[in-house]
Amino acid sequence: MNGSAGPLIVACLRHCDLRPDVNPLTGAVRRYPRGAGPSPGELAALELALRIAESWHGRTLAVVAGPPAAEATLRDALAAGADVLRVDWPDLGNLDDLAGDEHGLAAVLAGAVQDEQLALVLCGDRSADRGTGALPAFLAHELGAAQALGLVSLAADGSQLLGERRLPAGRRERLRIPRPAVCSVEAAGLRLRRPPLAAELASRRAVIPVITPVVPPSRVRIGVPRPYSPRTHEVPAAPAGSPRERLLALSGALTRREPPALIGPADPGRAADELMDYLRRSGYAGRAHAGRAHAEQARARQPGSGQAVPGRPAGQP
Repeated sequence: MNGSAGPLIVACLRHCDLRPDVNPLTGAVRRYPRGAGPSPGELAALELALRIAESWHGRTLAVVAGPPAAEATLRDALAAGADVLRVDWPDLGNLDDLAGDEHGLAAVLAGAVQDEQLALVLCGDRSADRGTGALPAFLAHELGAAQALGLVSLAADGSQLLGERRLPAGRRERLRIPRPAVCSVEAAGLRLRRPPLAAELASRRAVIPVITPVVPPSRVRIGVPRPYSPRTHEVPAAPAGSPRERLLALSGALTRREPPALIGPADPGRAADELMDYLRRSGYAGRAHAGRAHAEQARARQPGSGQAVPGRPAGQP
């Protein structure tokens, strides 16, 4: 597959920390290089690129824009059977990277993968760190290609592509996608194939080709970080009085309340009468009693209810 003159299938990957450590007090982000790699959606994009290239008898190219540490992701793609290319991209800080301009990155990637045989560019639905999902749309604009984003499945259908995208309420949307196209895919249970041991060992010794583009200036201006200042709002006055008085007001110990009606043991009938009197005074028993009486009268008016209707002899309809 590698080195053939067939269609070119490109898989765009991103090398980033999958589980960064965020300080809950200061918001500082610490990244660990040992836990860096592509997201599950990007690995699914690479696996689909390999499958579609096999169907079209083409070749697969895995591209990563990043510092030399990103070559670890490319070696895994090389072991899986794809050609690799690293676009030298500066390793920005957390804030600059998250708020960076993806339009400039898309322009550089489009220039790196531009080829007469370019048929398909595959990306993950979102990266693990930035997670905007905007890069595929920018790539499609730069390449002048069709775009289909957020796919759960993608397969070759002759010279075209057949994709499926999820919709609300459990529905699916099927798309027939022309070439060239830029598609983003979800993981959707798809994993990258396991490479053979010989290919895995050979990828560790291989030389990764690198191109150094001219980094365009970002169109996003980043200010100086400062603490969050919430909007002013009306604050209720603090309660007055000593701590003892505030505690008494909070507990309601000095408020006027109804004393207990029964003190000591009482027979069930008297206790029930006292309870019903309290419910009537509170307004509960009156509504319930009226509703029950209304229901009993309605049943009495129905023929065949077994009760005598007022004004008629018993048993007469």
